[in-house]
Amino acid sequence: MGQDDKTRKDGEAGIGRRQFFRALGGGTAAAAAAVASVPLGTTEAQAYDPGNAETRSRYRETDHVKAFYRTNGYETLKK
Repeated sequence: MGQDDKTRKDGEAGIGRRQFFRALGGGTAAAAAAVASVPLGTTEAQAYDPGNAETRSRYRETDHVKAFYRTNGYETLKK
């Protein structure tokens, strides 16, 4: 606290840097406690229906996919 007195000009009012950060830290802790104390409302879960377009198979072995398999040696794994 002695250091704050040396850096403060004579007659200057207000809080110092350290007091400011102490107050800021206490304020955030109080805000977090207030948010944690609010009870959350429960809602019933609803299932998501993806539909036919999202459940169909999308994999197609096209020419460029076959070329990828061939150049990376995946054809040797086919047996």
